[in-house]
Amino acid sequence: MPPFERICHLRGVSPWIERFAPLVPAGARVLDLACGGGRHSRFFLERGALVTCVDRNISAVSDLAGTLEIIEADLEANLPWPLADRTFDAVVVVNYLYRPLFPRLIEAVAPGGLFLYETFALGNERYDRPSDPKHLLRPGELLSAVAGALQVVAYETGVERHSVGPKVVQRICAARTAEPVPLDRATI
Repeated sequence: MPPFERICHLRGVSPWIERFAPLVPAGARVLDLACGGGRHSRFFLERGALVTCVDRNISAVSDLAGTLEIIEADLEANLPWPLADRTFDAVVVVNYLYRPLFPRLIEAVAPGGLFLYETFALGNERYDRPSDPKHLLRPGELLSAVAGALQVVAYETGVERHSVGPKVVQRICAARTAEPVPLDRATI
């Protein structure tokens, strides 16, 4: 494994996000929604992206102030959407699910941009948290969310085995384009 990839895995960057990152050029505008500790914000920042990270608690990314845009927002509150009318070359969401945001997230994908989403799915309750169905994707839900708006580049669903135990996930990479996506830039 090349040194850069080793660093990514040590930091906990999702292999799914890492896999499609080559499709996001340097200088691209990247949204890391529900960024948590900022592992994907940091990853794309190192790749030369202009990153906007959003979370209800931004303390874990406060060290990045001045290097990227940080927005503190409770995404599930009935507040104005903090990213009104903004679009991004990549919208990244990992381990977060709030279904009412799907239309806004898909609208936030700029022409030619990517939608990279990965989170837990039904069946995960057999192994670990989250176990509440409102926090677990239904079969094919990500495919339905992008249908008619984005072109599916890749999709996975199933049980993934880890050293800490199995988890059930659903992942998608979709693009706002009618043109074929150059997969040779991604490590598929």
